[in-house]
Amino acid sequence: MSESTIFPGDKIASIEEYEAGYNTFDDGDMVRAATVGEKDIDKQTRVANIKHPKTLSIPKTGDTVIGTVAAVMSSMIAVSIDYINGKPTTSKVECVCGTRNIRKKNIALVNDIVTLKIVNHLNGTIHATIDEPQLGVLFTKCRKCGGKVVPMRDAIKCTECSWIDERKLSTNFGNGDFVKLRE
Repeated sequence: MSESTIFPGDKIASIEEYEAGYNTFDDGDMVRAATVGEKDIDKQTRVANIKHPKTLSIPKTGDTVIGTVAAVMSSMIAVSIDYINGKPTTSKVECVCGTRNIRKKNIALVNDIVTLKIVNHLNGTIHATIDEPQLGVLFTKCRKCGGKVVPMRDAIKCTECSWIDERKLSTNFGNGDFVKLRE
């Protein structure tokens, strides 16, 4: 590591002088590093970036991601990102998805595979949405017996124990293309 190496959370510049660019975020007062790397400040465009020797896969606003639900809270879910725009990623970055506005009991449960759209990066956290029809659960199992499930309008039904559970299903739920992606 050189002396000019920047670590996550280090101050890069003031938000009055520069905008947050690649691998950086705006904490409301300062532009800070989101990853380890070298500081790269573009004085022409007034943007502060971090150059990383190995490119990390951090999704940008508008990207569609596929990931595994890591935690479920009352008004949000945390998702470990596995694919960004259909390309596999090994960085295991997580994002949060607010579920407060959706009128379903269970949007998704832990270990469900979901597709989300990134809406912004705020305070070092990646925020996503699940509100569009093509977004939602792509793959899940029965939470009672672990069996295979089939979609029923806006719910799923287990083929083994007949348990019915509400989920926010993607229009691509059970799509064979996704199963190929996981292998």
